[in-house]
Formats: sequence, structure tokens, C-alpha cells
Amino acid sequence: MKALVVSFYFPPAGGGGVQRPLKLAQYLPALGIETHVLAPDDPRWVHRDDGLRVPTQAWVHRARYLGPGGGKPSEALRGKQGLERAATQARLLGRRLLVPDESVGWNVTAIPAAIRLVRRHGIDWVITTSPPGSVHLIGAAVQRATGARWLADLRDSLVAHPHRRADTAATKAKERVRHGVARLVAARADAISCVSEAIADETRALGPRGPVQAIANGSDFDDFAGLEYHPGERMRITHTGSFFGQRDPRPFLQALADSKLDVVARFLGDFRTADREWAEGLGLEDRLELHPYAPRATSLELQRDSDVLLLLIPDAGGRGKGVLSGKVFEYLAAERPILAAVPPDGAAADLIREVGAGPVVAPGDVDGLRRALVELHDRFRNGGLPDLALDEEWRHRLSRRTRVEEIAELMRSVP
Repeated sequence: MKALVVSFYFPPAGGGGVQRPLKLAQYLPALGIETHVLAPDDPRWVHRDDGLRVPTQAWVHRARYLGPGGGKPSEALRGKQGLERAATQARLLGRRLLVPDESVGWNVTAIPAAIRLVRRHGIDWVITTSPPGSVHLIGAAVQRATGARWLADLRDSLVAHPHRRADTAATKAKERVRHGVARLVAARADAISCVSEAIADETRALGPRGPVQAIANGSDFDDFAGLEYHPGERMRITHTGSFFGQRDPRPFLQALADSKLDVVARFLGDFRTADREWAEGLGLEDRLELHPYAPRATSLELQRDSDVLLLLIPDAGGRGKGVLSGKVFEYLAAERPILAAVPPDGAAADLIREVGAGPVVAPGDVDGLRRALVELHDRFRNGGLPDLALDEEWRHRLSRRTRVEEIAELMRSVP
């Protein structure tokens, strides 16, 4: 079998969205599947990570990117006045008009490149992995042009957006187009994999022609090999990853301020200017550390050498219940206790409880977060916070290789 993985995010791009396609490229060849990857040349990603290693067993191809660079509109506008602000707004308006997302311009070069690769190498399956949702238009075009089978891998919902911050006319228009992409995926894809049961249920409701299977993200235990935890005098709680949409650090920061505990909260990644300015009013001083984005190797070291890891998933009007992000599995691979500020009746909460990784508190429950911090701090001062020490059965169940094996089996099961 031969497969072409089409992903907008692939090294040297950085950030959490890179890991699933990267691990597909790493593990599919070991399962006897000749693997090719099609990714952009350089779409001016928000983050780059030149330290990520591209698997040598896969062939990586590049198609030129045509479109705007990444970045947060709110940050681009902050501090600008007059003509400078007007010019920035005009530039952002053009970006907002692109549907179903601002990355759709890549399709202009990616579609013909993918068709050429499928024909030249005799590809059996094209795997499109989103976000962005527009990448699935490439899969549909390649399937129609070549007859290759198409697996659509959904890492975010195409129907509901858990991080949407406002119901504007522009966001509603984009959602209508997103729904159109979702219907196209259901009608045309030969198989669909989804990172959570919630996304799988949404997709099944559209009457898909092929099988739909929930295949969650996985834990990369090998990535933490050789990294050590060193207890310190003060309890360190760490959050890695950027803040966007409805992901909100403020309830946790308020709980930290209210607790009066001598705890250091470390945030690694993009922290919104508005949140930083708000946090300055809490008087946290040396109890709050804000670190800019760093390569994944640095992030893994910081996670492993933490007393507690902070997981934040917003409720987002109920849409957050189905979110089971890659960050959950990365934290589990670090094998440090987790304070999960997530929907208590959601998928992430269920997994954290099943593993016994740490307390679960509703994301907006300031008093509950304060109590959880006090409890963790008491344990830290009286005997310490030991590793999770997951047994071999759990490590196998959670491992990324197991997830890639499930994707390979899904493709092989299609008659």
C-alpha cells in the first residue's frame, strides 16, 4: 500500500498541530506502507521549529503556498492608531474573506501537485488531515481526478467551532462554508478518522458513505526519554501552548492569587496581551512566569521538570465537552500530575479521571481551582508529587504508534 499524507502543518512548522501528521510519516512506513507527505514550502507559519526531525523513511514534497501569513488579528491591531490601524484592518479584511479558512490559497498549488504525486508514484490512499478544513478540498479533488481512495482525518470539528469567540456575520458565513466542507467529506471520503467520539458522532449524523472511526491523538513516550523531574523548593505548575479563541487563563490566575500560595505558574507560548495586562493587576509578581514560544524540545523539558501541568479546555457553550486535544496526551506522556480545568462531563475529564492523573475542575470555577491548588500544594509539601507511573497496558493504549496502527487498519478494512 502507498499513502500520500497532505498536511498544512509539517516541519519546519512548529506547534502542537504538527505532531499528528509528523507521527503518521514516522510510523506508517514501519507498518509496510510507502509514505509520501505533501506540505507547504513556507506559508509564514506563526511558529517554526527547525529542531523537529523529519522521518527519513517518508518522502516529503513541497507545494508553494499562496496566501496570508499566520497570526492573531487582535494582536496585529493592538497599539495601532489612525492610518496604521486602518491599513492593518484592510489587510485583515482580505484574510477574513477567504473561505472556508485563510489557508485555502494553498489549494491552488497543492491540488495539482497532489494529483501529480498520486499518478507518478501509484498512490493508493490520500490522507488529508485538518485543520485547516480547506485541506479536505484537496482530497476530494485528487480522488475525483485519479480514483485514489481518500481518508479524511478530522482533528477539529468541521461542524462546530469550540474556540469561536463571537457570532458575527463573517464567522457565520464561514461556518456555512465549513458545513459544506463537512457534507463534502461525508459524501465523498472513503473513510473518516476523528480525534474524538464527539466529532465522529457529528460526522455520522451527515450520513457518510464510508466508515467513520474515532482515533484519538496519542502519547509520544519516547519523546520524553532521558528527561528528568527535579523537585524544587516551590511548586511549579506549567501550561504549554498558545491562547486563542475562548481558552482563558483568567479563572486559574484568579484562583492562584486568591490562594496566597507560594506557587510559580509558568506559561510557555503565545499569551494574549490583554490577558497579560489583566494578570498584572493581580499582584502575582514572581509567582507568574510568561515565556515566549519555544521549540518542542524545550517545551518537553519544561513539562517533564514540572510539579504539576495545567490543562485548560473551555466549555464554549457545551462544545468543549468533546475536545480531546493533543495536549492531553502530551501531558500524560510527561507522566506528571495534571490539574485539569476542563468541562467535568467531557472527554478530557473522563480520560484524566480514568488514568488518575489529577483533579478535574470546571474551567470557570475559581473557587474549585483554588481548592485544587491548595490540595496539590499540601501534597507537594508533605511527601511530594510522584510521577503517574503508567503501566505497560496504559502506555500501549495511549501510544501514538497504536493510533497510527488503527489508521492503517481503517484503510485496510475498506473493500
